[in-house]
Amino acid sequence: MRFYAALTLAACLAPAAAIFEDDAYHIDFHYALLGRPKHEATFFQKPYAGSKASLLYSISHSQTIGAINPKDGALVWRQHFSAEPHVQGHLRSGSEQDTVISAVGDRIAAWSASDGRLVWETTTPGAVVEDLEILEQEDGMTVNEAKDAIVLLSGTSQGVKRLDGKTGQTKWTFEDTSGDAPFQVSTSPTTVYYLSIHSPMLGGSKLKVTYLSPITGKKIDQVTLSSDAEITARSHILFAGANTAAPLLAWTDKANKVLKVNIIGTKNVASFNTPADVIVENIVLHAPNHVNSRSHFLVEYQTAVGHYAEVYHVDLKKTTISKSYSLPELRSKGTFTTSTSDANVYFTRITEDDVTVYSSESYGVLGRWSLKHSLATAGAYPVHGASEVVVKSGTASAVRSAVYYSNGQWVLHRNDELAWSRPEFLSGSVSAVWAGLPEEEALAQALEEESHRNLASAYVHRLQKHIQDLQYLPAWLQSIPTRLLGSVFGKSKGAAIDDIKLDTFGFHKLVVVATEDGRLAALDVGSRGKVLWNVDLHQFAPDANLNSPSLKAHRGYVEVKDPSLTGSIYINYTTGSRASVANVKEQVLALSEPQKLVSFTLVDGSLKGFLESRSSSEPLWSFSPAPGERIVAYTARPLQDPVASIGKVLGDRSVLYKYLNPNIVLVSAVIDSAHTAAVYLLDSASGQLLHTMSHSDVDTSRPIPSTISEHWFSYSFTTAATAGASSRGYQLIVSDLYESPLPDDRGPLGATSNSSTVQPSSSTGDVIKPYILSQSYQIPAEISHMTVTQTRQGITNRELLVTVPSLNSIIGIPRHDIDPRRPIGRDPNAQEKEEGLAHYTPSIQWDPKWHLTHKYEVIGVKDVISSESGIESTSLIFAYGLDIFGTRVAPSFAFDILGKGFNKISMLITVAALFVGVIFVAPLVRRKQINSLWTIP
Repeated sequence: MRFYAALTLAACLAPAAAIFEDDAYHIDFHYALLGRPKHEATFFQKPYAGSKASLLYSISHSQTIGAINPKDGALVWRQHFSAEPHVQGHLRSGSEQDTVISAVGDRIAAWSASDGRLVWETTTPGAVVEDLEILEQEDGMTVNEAKDAIVLLSGTSQGVKRLDGKTGQTKWTFEDTSGDAPFQVSTSPTTVYYLSIHSPMLGGSKLKVTYLSPITGKKIDQVTLSSDAEITARSHILFAGANTAAPLLAWTDKANKVLKVNIIGTKNVASFNTPADVIVENIVLHAPNHVNSRSHFLVEYQTAVGHYAEVYHVDLKKTTISKSYSLPELRSKGTFTTSTSDANVYFTRITEDDVTVYSSESYGVLGRWSLKHSLATAGAYPVHGASEVVVKSGTASAVRSAVYYSNGQWVLHRNDELAWSRPEFLSGSVSAVWAGLPEEEALAQALEEESHRNLASAYVHRLQKHIQDLQYLPAWLQSIPTRLLGSVFGKSKGAAIDDIKLDTFGFHKLVVVATEDGRLAALDVGSRGKVLWNVDLHQFAPDANLNSPSLKAHRGYVEVKDPSLTGSIYINYTTGSRASVANVKEQVLALSEPQKLVSFTLVDGSLKGFLESRSSSEPLWSFSPAPGERIVAYTARPLQDPVASIGKVLGDRSVLYKYLNPNIVLVSAVIDSAHTAAVYLLDSASGQLLHTMSHSDVDTSRPIPSTISEHWFSYSFTTAATAGASSRGYQLIVSDLYESPLPDDRGPLGATSNSSTVQPSSSTGDVIKPYILSQSYQIPAEISHMTVTQTRQGITNRELLVTVPSLNSIIGIPRHDIDPRRPIGRDPNAQEKEEGLAHYTPSIQWDPKWHLTHKYEVIGVKDVISSESGIESTSLIFAYGLDIFGTRVAPSFAFDILGKGFNKISMLITVAALFVGVIFVAPLVRRKQINSLWTIP
């Protein structure tokens, strides 16, 4: 009894720390991601003049800029911008500069290239940056100080600006009122070129080039190129720019039959026929961007099965373009990169198996390496990359290439070796679900089958299973020494990562993640987020536009849904292959997990409930908020939410009975004009309103996250700086639901054994409505998402998990600290102290020990999901979005597992010493007992 009492007491204790120091970086993992890198804005650059090593800079399609250490792939620094999906990001750096300049939306900023600190920032209200370039030279002379930026704007103030490289101040502005669509800007040693697209009434598009003075910004000349016969869409323009002595402008027709190239600054257009013996699917032009490099460029022709290329030279004196040589066609997909050393230009060809370096002067091979690894086994091929080449005595002695592959992996090849790999495909995660390991699911399925059989049949089935398991007995016996040694001395880090089998404590669980690019991947959270498989969902639905897939886990497979799909895609989460429809139907019939009886969705501003099996039928109920309100969010109680006790024991040993309704849903609605918010608590089985709360002075443009667990719910909102609220603030509201305000009272239902939530009208009064206690807290920062920890039996205290974007952190708030029963305006009495209640304070500060992410900066979190582990004390946590983060927490301490600090060797020595002592002492005790029998009293 004392042992069980100690366990209960340990489960009720408040946590002293979210994560112990010796657990940091061991039980958790973090993928600090940039996202899918943009080809034209990925480059190697020295962070400052005189630096011995370069960093790899890039801006991603998710508007995140950063620097990567090419040595190990570690993130040096990054900056994330929240922008609309259609907004393009730009990143440029001048030669021998210690800053990089970015432009996202209307924000232009310069960052320290070595540590990412902000140097200067400026905005362009009412306009969006369409392009960004660095003015390398002025009047033919190289600029040695901070180089100015040339930006192209579209919107209300369309035109070109020159910004000071030191301060970001505007030096001059050229306004364009022609109505043409701005496209790009480019520079040469003497001129700034503004490229726009003029669309005549008769169709097609003409390229217009406006010459600007780099000193004054005034218009010097303007040329209109006859391109309307080929260009009918912006995608037909292949290349525009490159800050060289001969900037280029290239385009092609819709059928990719004709390639036309213009040297910007001239009126001549060179025309080249693409190869006629193959079907060219895509054309890519690769050119150097250094002002002193030779005017050579490469045109890559991509087909369905391979690629090949042609190299061209530009004669500046004659202003002509001629073909120099061709590279052979390869029957495998690949890409090319461009490198510059002094004035020499080198092209690196990267395929699935080889890396080859060519000089732009001739077709001779300067260096070739066969890759010792291959990503082609998963069907991946190089998409684009950036390279650095070391050439000595006409031979390429070394090359390193940062290559983005079609499976979303961003890797660096160092000659023939794989230096590192970054799973950037995970940066766009939009949905995730927990899934069990194969061994766990197989056992659960076997037990499920036995539960539907009679006693004899179940016994035979169990016996057959044990006989089949005997084949694993030799391997199990061989693993005993390793497991014993690992248990005593601890497993190595590498062994822990490679071990993805079902473990004793249930820490090895799979998380299946879906991305906005239509990829699906499985991660093992027990192996620090190891990616087990990664597939492209478009191979199963080629015509679908999978940009917001949602996931639902079943036994053995994951169901994928998307608005662009007519049905669902079923994926085996063990292998990543498509599950057969027959197996899916069979497992659905045998499914034993709890399922929702009623599903609900937002339709025309009203929340409507449907039978889960008949989602297309008429709704069971419909809830509309008050006039003028719009629903912004709704949250339901989780299906897996075990409750250890139906009541809360008070200090005087009386009981407050919890209101435990599995069907409750919390609805948030706002009125934008009045700056008010309302929260409605509904019964999703009947649609009846159980409770409502309203708040004034609310910033309705900010999120209102909420969560429900057991018998309580919480939500948060931002207060607006209006007449009623002098400053901006953030509030957290927590509410408990009880059957009655009186202890030892079950409310109007009393001991009734039968009641109905589907037909509450048959009951009188407020018999199904809960009694609610609420408290609000002022918190120091805005919360974007919240959820609650989960454990197997629900004995362990819950912990409220909140995401704080301003801190790039996930914080676990102990439920004990936000208990609505904390006494107000007085100190707790003896009985309340026995319950662990403290004096109510209206403000909560984030305790540093509550930060689950400790030193990690987790950016762009879209959601956090939790799951039970194999032991009661521990909950598994997984966060996804731009970054990926996983850990495990013990809200009431790890009372059912030994900590890492437990000295197992000392324990074994102590037990052995006691055993030896007993062996030697036992004969002495036995002799003493015998002698005592012969002793005369």
